Amino acid sequence: MILKLQTPPDFGRTRPSGSWLRLQAAGLALLCCIGCAATPPARPAKAAPVWPAPPAEPAVVYVRDISCPADIGARPSVLGRFADWITGVGRDQGKLSIPFGLALDDSDNLLVTDTGAGAVCFLDLTRKKWLRWESAGNLRFKAPVAVARRGPTIFVADSALGKVLALDAKGKLKFEITLELERPSGLALSGDRLLVTDAQRHQVVIYDLGGKFISKFGGRGSGPGEFNFPTHVSVDAAGRIYVTDAMNYRIQVFAANGQFLRAFGSAGDGPGRFSRPKGVAADPAGHVYVVDAVFDNVQVFDEQGRLLMNWGEAGQLPGEFWLPNAIVISRDNEIYVADSFNHRIQVFRYIRKP
Repeated sequence: MILKLQTPPDFGRTRPSGSWLRLQAAGLALLCCIGCAATPPARPAKAAPVWPAPPAEPAVVYVRDISCPADIGARPSVLGRFADWITGVGRDQGKLSIPFGLALDDSDNLLVTDTGAGAVCFLDLTRKKWLRWESAGNLRFKAPVAVARRGPTIFVADSALGKVLALDAKGKLKFEITLELERPSGLALSGDRLLVTDAQRHQVVIYDLGGKFISKFGGRGSGPGEFNFPTHVSVDAAGRIYVTDAMNYRIQVFAANGQFLRAFGSAGDGPGRFSRPKGVAADPAGHVYVVDAVFDNVQVFDEQGRLLMNWGEAGQLPGEFWLPNAIVISRDNEIYVADSFNHRIQVFRYIRKP
């Protein structure tokens, strides 16, 4: 119901009568009552899920989901809002399809490859802006699977193109990296070097930040330093390199120069084992987190590869996953997990003191 208040004749030149003022007050009161009745009563906030569950001391707490620009407070331009109003798209504009690869830049802003949309997104968490590219210049992405950023340069590994593409901050193509690559699957930065895992050639290839080849290590096999379809790669604060050796069902750890240090994990369905290991990352305290897409969980290990805890199961609630893929951890212990087929990024925080 819409209550329309009539304006008395010559309003502003003559003083309204007492009866008019009483009618206006009654109408405003009725509008307020209608508004209050339409607003549901506030519900008490639920406590955020934590792991391990009580009474154990919690180590990880759920923070939020990110699936579209509004989730980081990003607002479209006036023109964009008008277009949303005309088309009725609204909140679904820019919504993630299949978030796959994740990275953090030097300011802990988030980069995402969306393989379902063939796009790369940059989430400026400080300025609350969400940028999105579906191409590098005139070259459209086919299967962007990994991303990294150093300064103004954004590196994107596209497994279908068989290339690593370097973009500037506006999405313009700067150069391509193709030497020694067939199916790039993971990216990481270590100082002034770019590390690329190649799943088809079973190796890690190292370039400078201008795309010049430096060296490589690996080869197909199951021995120390050998790989069977390596996928993800990350680097910790000490420069150690972690590689997901997917079909050997393990994580291999290397020194910054590529020297093999150790490996942990094996095939199986019990704690500390892997079925389809995906993203790997280390937090500032040195704990190593590994995502498993079959178990739909995250397992946490110490520096020597001993299992400390795990969380997650199949589902759509906070802390549940559907084919999760990548993981990155910020300097202040924010944990981002690409929950790929739930079309979202789940954010957690490590809260236990080291």
